[in-house]
Amino acid sequence: MVAKKKDIRALTKEQLRDFFQDQGDKAFRGNQVYEWLWQKSAHSFDAMTNISKDTRQKLEANFVINHIKVDQLQKSSDGTIKNAVRLHDGLVVESVLIPAKDRTTACVSSQVGCSLDCKFCATARLKKMRNLNPDEIYDQVVAINNESELYFNRPLSNIVFMGMGEPLMNYNNVLKAIDKITSPEGLGMSPKRIIVSTSGVPKMIRKLADQGVKFKLAVSLHSAIEEVRTSIMPFNATFNLKDLRDSLIYWYSKTKSRITYEYVVWEGINDSEKDINALVAFCKFAPSKVNLIEYNPIDDSNFKQASNAAVNNYVETLERNGIVVTVRRSRGKDIDAACGQLANKSL
Repeated sequence: MVAKKKDIRALTKEQLRDFFQDQGDKAFRGNQVYEWLWQKSAHSFDAMTNISKDTRQKLEANFVINHIKVDQLQKSSDGTIKNAVRLHDGLVVESVLIPAKDRTTACVSSQVGCSLDCKFCATARLKKMRNLNPDEIYDQVVAINNESELYFNRPLSNIVFMGMGEPLMNYNNVLKAIDKITSPEGLGMSPKRIIVSTSGVPKMIRKLADQGVKFKLAVSLHSAIEEVRTSIMPFNATFNLKDLRDSLIYWYSKTKSRITYEYVVWEGINDSEKDINALVAFCKFAPSKVNLIEYNPIDDSNFKQASNAAVNNYVETLERNGIVVTVRRSRGKDIDAACGQLANKSL
């Protein structure tokens, strides 16, 4: 039986150096290969042109590069680009490039499907098949950066972990990917330009705080009333609002980084004065801001975008209480690329 080749990007630089030494070669070859894999995002060993053919053949005999492939690219009328990304095992995730006047943002996925059960999200209807590896997350960012350069003549400026999956349920791989993205030996992006969005996993939020991460945290909240949140996000019965609140207070005490709450207002679900007042109270436990997000339909008649009057009521009440609030208009709805719509419909 032929042994399965190891994905070379699972190795650290030190392990690559050790491999070459064990082969009777010079350790610095490992540095060269590492640079090709991460800074230059090589798709094949043949692309490593400053390495001898014999060395490349040695790498080919021992390793593979499980690189992603953009299977399908869709463009929205508003400039948004959605990628259907084929992984090495044939599974597919989606990632999105969102252009704006002064920036381009990559929205990346962290899992194939999702392990949570938010009723308003198309991804939640897909069973969780597996976590993405750090290199698969990294590759999404590289692909979107290339598209940003090609279509908008500027490099990628921001990254949000708001695609398919719950990032904190793939904790180690997400942090490894961010480490590569922000490392001078990788893409060299500032962690302050990265937002990790979670539905709220208190234990992992505390763990992030203890690790002193430098990226920003966003929480997909949608209600600050226990029974309402549980009705639309059933996992809230396990990760309840009190535990979430306590973990966010801890986050701020350790990081001094303001929390962003993502919040969709639905008609008849969370558009009352009681809902607004509960959100105001929740925001006051730690410095925060609120992004009110336009709802993107997923063929579910139970969820309807609230009226402009209801959204404006939220805005006025939050501002009156000194809470920063922004109303976010969705991008890429015509290609199912907006928040909550990623579900591999195109394939």
